[in-house]
Amino acid sequence: QVQLVESGGGLVQPGGSLRLSCAASGSIISINAMGWYRQAPGKQRELVADITRGGSTTYADFVRGRFTISRDHAKNTVSLQMNSLKPEDTAVYYCYAKILLAMWNDYWGQGTQVTVSS
Repeated sequence: QVQLVESGGGLVQPGGSLRLSCAASGSIISINAMGWYRQAPGKQRELVADITRGGSTTYADFVRGRFTISRDHAKNTVSLQMNSLKPEDTAVYYCYAKILLAMWNDYWGQGTQVTVSS
Protein backbone atom coordinates (compact mmCIF):
# COMPACT_ATOMS: atom_id res chain seq x y z
CA GLN A 1 0.00 0.00 0.00
CA VAL A 2 0.95 3.63 -0.50
CA GLN A 3 0.32 6.61 1.71
CA LEU A 4 0.61 10.28 0.79
CA VAL A 5 0.73 12.50 3.86
CA GLU A 6 0.42 16.27 3.48
CA SER A 7 1.43 18.97 5.91
CA GLY A 8 1.76 22.73 6.04
CA GLY A 9 -1.74 24.07 5.49
CA GLY A 10 -3.31 26.71 7.68
CA LEU A 11 -4.60 30.25 7.94
CA VAL A 12 -2.63 33.11 6.42
CA GLN A 13 -3.32 36.73 5.63
CA PRO A 14 -3.51 37.99 2.04
CA GLY A 15 -0.03 38.53 0.68
CA GLY A 16 1.43 35.94 3.01
CA SER A 17 3.19 32.65 2.33
CA LEU A 18 2.75 28.98 3.13
CA ARG A 19 4.70 25.88 2.24
CA LEU A 20 2.93 22.59 1.67
CA SER A 21 4.78 19.29 1.81
CA CYS A 22 3.75 15.76 0.88
CA ALA A 23 5.60 12.54 1.61
CA ALA A 24 4.91 9.25 -0.15
CA SER A 25 5.58 5.99 1.66
CA GLY A 26 5.02 2.30 1.07
CA SER A 27 6.30 -0.41 -1.25
CA ILE A 28 7.18 2.08 -3.97
CA ILE A 29 9.21 0.98 -6.94
CA SER A 30 9.17 4.31 -8.74
CA ILE A 31 7.34 7.63 -8.82
CA ASN A 32 6.64 9.46 -12.06
CA ALA A 33 4.77 12.75 -11.75
CA MET A 34 3.92 14.36 -8.41
CA GLY A 35 1.83 17.43 -7.88
CA TRP A 36 -0.92 19.40 -6.25
CA TYR A 37 -4.59 19.94 -6.98
CA ARG A 38 -7.02 22.10 -5.08
CA GLN A 39 -10.76 22.21 -4.55
CA ALA A 40 -12.68 25.21 -3.28
CA PRO A 41 -16.23 24.90 -1.92
CA GLY A 42 -18.71 24.44 -4.75
CA LYS A 43 -15.98 24.11 -7.37
CA GLN A 44 -14.31 21.26 -9.21
CA ARG A 45 -10.88 20.02 -8.27
CA GLU A 46 -8.25 21.77 -10.40
CA LEU A 47 -4.58 21.34 -11.10
CA VAL A 48 -2.29 23.76 -9.30
CA ALA A 49 1.13 22.45 -10.32
CA ASP A 50 2.94 19.24 -11.07
CA ILE A 51 6.49 18.08 -11.67
CA THR A 52 7.76 15.09 -13.61
CA ARG A 53 10.51 12.74 -12.59
CA GLY A 54 12.78 14.61 -14.97
CA GLY A 55 11.97 17.92 -13.32
CA SER A 56 9.62 19.44 -15.89
CA THR A 57 6.99 21.60 -14.25
CA THR A 58 3.47 22.69 -15.15
CA TYR A 59 1.65 25.52 -13.41
CA ALA A 60 -1.92 26.70 -13.62
CA ASP A 61 -2.15 30.25 -14.96
CA PHE A 62 -3.65 31.49 -11.71
CA VAL A 63 -0.52 30.55 -9.68
CA ARG A 64 2.30 31.07 -12.17
CA GLY A 65 4.87 33.43 -10.72
CA ARG A 66 3.56 33.03 -7.17
CA PHE A 67 3.88 29.30 -6.45
CA THR A 68 6.89 27.04 -6.89
CA ILE A 69 6.81 23.25 -6.92
CA SER A 70 9.81 21.09 -6.07
CA ARG A 71 10.53 17.47 -5.22
CA ASP A 72 13.11 15.35 -3.47
CA HIS A 73 13.53 12.00 -5.20
CA ALA A 74 15.50 10.45 -2.37
CA LYS A 75 12.79 11.24 0.17
CA ASN A 76 9.79 10.75 -2.15
CA THR A 77 8.49 14.19 -1.28
CA VAL A 78 6.95 17.07 -3.18
CA SER A 79 6.59 20.61 -1.87
CA LEU A 80 4.65 23.67 -2.91
CA GLN A 81 5.93 27.10 -1.89
CA MET A 82 3.02 29.52 -2.06
CA ASN A 83 3.77 33.24 -2.00
CA SER A 84 1.60 36.32 -2.45
CA LEU A 85 -1.45 34.36 -1.41
CA LYS A 86 -4.88 35.69 -2.30
CA PRO A 87 -8.30 34.99 -0.76
CA GLU A 88 -9.22 33.10 -3.93
CA ASP A 89 -6.43 30.62 -3.17
CA THR A 90 -8.53 29.36 -0.26
CA ALA A 91 -9.20 25.67 -0.85
CA VAL A 92 -8.35 22.15 0.22
CA TYR A 93 -5.05 21.24 -1.41
CA TYR A 94 -4.45 17.62 -2.42
CA CYS A 95 -1.16 15.98 -3.15
CA TYR A 96 -1.03 13.31 -5.83
CA ALA A 97 1.56 11.00 -7.31
CA LYS A 98 1.74 8.49 -10.13
CA ILE A 99 3.39 5.55 -8.45
CA LEU A 100 4.62 2.16 -9.61
CA LEU A 101 3.90 -0.79 -7.35
CA ALA A 102 2.90 -3.83 -9.39
CA MET A 103 1.53 -1.35 -11.94
CA TRP A 104 1.24 2.42 -12.35
CA ASN A 105 -1.59 4.07 -10.43
CA ASP A 106 -2.53 7.54 -9.20
CA TYR A 107 -2.55 8.06 -5.44
CA TRP A 108 -3.96 10.96 -3.46
CA GLY A 109 -3.38 12.50 -0.07
CA GLN A 110 -6.17 13.30 2.37
CA GLY A 111 -6.02 17.03 1.69
CA THR A 112 -4.89 20.02 3.71
CA GLN A 113 -6.90 23.20 4.20
CA VAL A 114 -5.42 26.53 3.11
CA THR A 115 -7.37 29.62 4.15
CA VAL A 116 -6.33 33.09 3.04
CA SER A 117 -8.19 35.72 5.01
CA SER A 118 -7.62 38.88 6.98
